[in-house]
Amino acid sequence: MSLTLATQAPGEPEIFASVQGEGPSAGRPVAFLRLSRCNLACTWCDTPYTWHFEGDNRPHRGSETYDRTANQVSLDVHDVAQRIKALGQDRLVITGGEPLLQAAKLADMLAHLPGISVEIETNGTVRPIARLDVLVDQYNVSPKLSHSGNPADLALIPEMLDFWASEPRAFLKFVIAGEEDVDEVLSLQRKHHIPPSRIFLMPEGTDSETIRAREKWLSALCIEHGLRLSDRLHIHLYGDTRGT
Repeated sequence: MSLTLATQAPGEPEIFASVQGEGPSAGRPVAFLRLSRCNLACTWCDTPYTWHFEGDNRPHRGSETYDRTANQVSLDVHDVAQRIKALGQDRLVITGGEPLLQAAKLADMLAHLPGISVEIETNGTVRPIARLDVLVDQYNVSPKLSHSGNPADLALIPEMLDFWASEPRAFLKFVIAGEEDVDEVLSLQRKHHIPPSRIFLMPEGTDSETIRAREKWLSALCIEHGLRLSDRLHIHLYGDTRGT
């Protein structure tokens, strides 16, 4: 059984060690596994090479489309597990794309990594299957607000937001570009009874200058509403690059 991965370079799967850059585990050393394919299309997505392939007409602000052969690779789940194990980390972050589109294969892969802690980064539209769910320590859920360009009926599914609000392992991380986005988060918080202690607001941006500028006003709103602020450490450390 094979997983479909993103690539760091043609033919080279995006499996690497770094520090977690966002959310509740920020600064923690981890292994990363980046999968390919997504069921949403955010106009500001910083990993469009995982889904915006040639022939995909969904909009993205960069407008570039990517050759699927160069940017996607399939590997046997045992091979993936061995590459992760060789990185020597005790925690794994599975990201994408949308990882839960390959839930069954992930469960098979994690069977080869007993004892490793697991975070899954998800857009929150796909419910995890039971045999994967029992192996997950933390969900980093990033529901996509209206400025993402995704239709609300695809990106903000009410029963899924209720599900994640009631899941204590789930932290909800919202990408914020303007103050109006915070109003949308507060509306979702009230409607779905999301505990404020599990909500992170993260500035949208792929360079340090933009992130820092937005954090200045976003931090005040976090204080006002009792929400948590997430930086993007990997951008400050490595820039907007693959494999970091």
